[in-house]
Amino acid sequence: MGPTGTPPPAAPSGKKQPKFPRTFWIANTMEIFERMAWYGWFAVASLYMTNPRSEGALGFTEQQRGTLQGVITFILYLLPVLTGALADRYGFKKMFVIAYAILVPAYFLLGQFDSYGGFFVVFLLVAVGAAVFKPVVVGTVAHTTTEENGTLGFGIFYMMVNVGGFVGPIVAGIVRGWDWNYVFIASSVWIACNFFWLLVFYKEPTKESTSEKPRNLKKVMDDMVDVLGTPRLFITVLVCFTLMVFATNEWMTWRNSLIVMGIWVAANFAYDLLLRNSNIHPGSWITTPIRVGKWRFVLFLVILSGFWTAFNQIFFTMPVYIRDFVDTTDLLYSMHGWAMAVGMTGVADTLQAAIDRGYQINPEYIVNIDAGAIVVFQVLVSWTMSRFPAFTTMVVGTIVAGIGLFIGGWATAGWVVVAAIVVFAFGEMAASPKSQEYIGRIAPPGKVALYMGYYFVAIALGNLFGGILSGVGYQKLALDMGRPDIMWWMFGCIGFATAVGLMLYNKLVVPGWKKEIAAQKNG
Repeated sequence: MGPTGTPPPAAPSGKKQPKFPRTFWIANTMEIFERMAWYGWFAVASLYMTNPRSEGALGFTEQQRGTLQGVITFILYLLPVLTGALADRYGFKKMFVIAYAILVPAYFLLGQFDSYGGFFVVFLLVAVGAAVFKPVVVGTVAHTTTEENGTLGFGIFYMMVNVGGFVGPIVAGIVRGWDWNYVFIASSVWIACNFFWLLVFYKEPTKESTSEKPRNLKKVMDDMVDVLGTPRLFITVLVCFTLMVFATNEWMTWRNSLIVMGIWVAANFAYDLLLRNSNIHPGSWITTPIRVGKWRFVLFLVILSGFWTAFNQIFFTMPVYIRDFVDTTDLLYSMHGWAMAVGMTGVADTLQAAIDRGYQINPEYIVNIDAGAIVVFQVLVSWTMSRFPAFTTMVVGTIVAGIGLFIGGWATAGWVVVAAIVVFAFGEMAASPKSQEYIGRIAPPGKVALYMGYYFVAIALGNLFGGILSGVGYQKLALDMGRPDIMWWMFGCIGFATAVGLMLYNKLVVPGWKKEIAAQKNG
């Protein structure tokens, strides 16, 4: 469930594995509690933001909901580039303390603001805290494993992510029936528990923070320019993204946003022509022409963002779709029949009473099948796909995930939704881990770690595009036109288009990259 940047568990070899230190298990424990907090909130986020105020929710529009989810998670997955460097510089334990000190009040405050602006700020605070936590916990696992037990160690970590992601929504689904505020209280409590594990048992695993020459932020920024591009490229793209966000609000239409975006891009292009045809010395970032860093790698990240755009619809769009369009009575009847078959008459009577009252299963419980499937089947899928190249597995997984979303177009009954989510989960289990392995295969020698660090840029873009498309698509296609089927087919086609893009990339771009790397070696 969700991007972790970690490989799946692999079958252990016959060689005896070194034992994991205590800090490794503490990091995994903290990951469980942090994921319980995040997914406990995020699994019901779409419902909380769009359910009516009379039910204690926010009553936002679908487009506002999509903007919030897209922009906030976009920032969440960009910030680890900086927060990871800060952790190496100042120590993991200090950064854990900062993360928890931010997250405990931030989760609670999510339930205290009902205005769009106020909620945006608090949600952003949650993202900042999560962005501080994310690279530190992964870094701890990396520092507390070796070459001999690293695959197993990260496999355990991947499983813990999904354990937390499975339990959190179940608790949230129960307590939101009492009052929405209990969802945020529960998330705050889960994070507060991590203070105990951290302060009592955690031992600092990194030495860089106490070394004579710790890495500084200037080095991080230089690496960003080398890999992604110049600061003016970043600013140009950032303004375009901001205009896309504004276009989802009533006071700025998509037409006006695209016009302003075109003027902005044209102005930057004209300014670049002036710089390149003049004697102005590029002494600062203002007078430096726009340049893409490693364009082949940047192109891969852009293509891969299509997978994460499609992936996010399970959490952005599926909960509100189930709420508005799906009749889950067939699931209740199946559960009733199973209870009768095994002699659980009390449970069967309770289910029958729920059916008679027109009760529907909470959307977050159904969406949670994704995490449950990963917990149960990830090892089997990883073992099965281990005999295939990383690229093949990644493309096949992307296609399967797209098929799962495509099935959503016919999902008006509970079992069809379950089938769509399960199919998608199998695609996710194949594509998500292998996409990062593929980066390791194509990255230049000696720069694998650097390139792996920017993997989250693709996830960030996928969150931004996915949130905006979710809000606009659900409002315009599902609600206004009454055609949610077209919406799901659109998301499925994004997955298929990503697979085609990856195949073209592997055939047309990667060979040239390999030749360039070989030439650099020989040169």
